[in-house]
Amino acid sequence: MEEIRNIYCVGRNYKKHAEELGNQVPSEPLIFMKPTHALHTTEGEVHLPFEQGEIHFEGELVVRMREDYHPDKPLDAMLDGIALGIDFTARDVQSKLKEKGHPWTMAKGFPGSAVVSRFVPFPGEEAFREGAFSLFKNGRIVQNGYPERMIFSLRELIDVIGGRLGLGQGDIIFTGTPEGVGPVARGDVFTFEMESGSQSYAFGPLHIQ
Repeated sequence: MEEIRNIYCVGRNYKKHAEELGNQVPSEPLIFMKPTHALHTTEGEVHLPFEQGEIHFEGELVVRMREDYHPDKPLDAMLDGIALGIDFTARDVQSKLKEKGHPWTMAKGFPGSAVVSRFVPFPGEEAFREGAFSLFKNGRIVQNGYPERMIFSLRELIDVIGGRLGLGQGDIIFTGTPEGVGPVARGDVFTFEMESGSQSYAFGPLHIQ
């Protein structure tokens, strides 16, 4: 896996996903982070902390920064890669943290919680918006994602993260998950498909342990 610096993630960036979990649709991007030891490829085996309670999958598109953020730079100049990923979430842990008004880090940052495929060339801002992706669990489609349905566009996300937190070469952004998230169990197998520009890509399999 290419060297990755910071892992930024966007919560509730698809309206139907926010609604399926009973969450309010945000009025501005909801940003959180994962540590780099959470990284895992889309192939092989990943060991998840089921002893902590129910773990959910959240399939997402991931983009990678080629150079430092500047508000006047076009996205095509700042981004060089796009990938598919899963934001694994310890849902029981997250629910307890939310009840207390605490940060989500313990529910989002465990080893293996940031699954990322190999990066392929970023297709450009317009092609990104017109793309699509699918997540398969045990051979069945569980999520279909269309970036045009994101509440906050890729440009908006990068301006907020870059302007407030900083973005530089090697940083990646999980851009949010569509509806269809659900629990995982040992023995599940995930595969991934993505349409980007005029190209089709497939990744996986990822075996849950």
